[in-house]
Amino acid sequence: MARALFGPNGPVCLTTRHGKERALARPFRVGLGLGLVVSGCDTDQLGTFSGECVRPADALATCRRKALLGLELSGLALGLASEGSFGPHPAVPLLPVGHELLVLLDRERGLEVVEERLELRTNYSQQTLGPDDDPGPWLRRIGFPAHGVIVRPAGWTPGAPLFKGLTTAADLQRALAHSRRADPAGLVLLETDMRAHLNPTRMASLRRLGLALVRRLRCPCPDCGAPGWGLVDTAAGLPCSWCAEPTALIQQEIWGCPHCGSRRSQPRRDGLLLADPGHCQQCNP
Repeated sequence: MARALFGPNGPVCLTTRHGKERALARPFRVGLGLGLVVSGCDTDQLGTFSGECVRPADALATCRRKALLGLELSGLALGLASEGSFGPHPAVPLLPVGHELLVLLDRERGLEVVEERLELRTNYSQQTLGPDDDPGPWLRRIGFPAHGVIVRPAGWTPGAPLFKGLTTAADLQRALAHSRRADPAGLVLLETDMRAHLNPTRMASLRRLGLALVRRLRCPCPDCGAPGWGLVDTAAGLPCSWCAEPTALIQQEIWGCPHCGSRRSQPRRDGLLLADPGHCQQCNP
């Protein structure tokens, strides 16, 4: 079925400079029979995690533009790109999360398929160090040296010293010393390097997202047959098990097609029919 959905349109052009094919190639090959061709065009022009180049558009528009850049260079019909954003959880600010996006473009069909997830399994972190502070506890927590680190003066502005992709103790110590000298108070900002090739935790997130996108692409629309049928929205209102009043929990999933726009509602897949009273504003105000 998957091969029939795409026919001779493969391979897929993956736009990346950071080794994301290591996470995505196997799901696409095994699940769809499609190989990935890497286009290493300059995606830094669309924004960098370290802030030298500010992302000029939102995450989805940026991801779409990445995929288009690869298609323009490769001349292929299928393009793939990812984009990640990291910060505090929208509901629990002390909890760091990642928002990962994957976009597949099919130029022959005029099709765009998007898969995204809010990823709780992230090591995204920042730490400000004083002149005599030991970075050891923070480094152990984020998984250095398997995970890369960024170091800069705490009062960093564009053009000031910036050290990215640090994965050895010697390079880290040199970056710390240089950054401390460059800051009037000797303060240094350490950050996890969230580029995929330097962050195994993020690479694993991309693999999970790639599997989810492949599952979506294997699912044809029941109305037009195009690939990409899947979850596009949710509707709250799961009734309380005590008073039957609607709660903020999801009651219905809305599935849709990225090609013809068809939409259908269905019960949530976990089979939950009633909400715990702890989620009810009437029973637990």
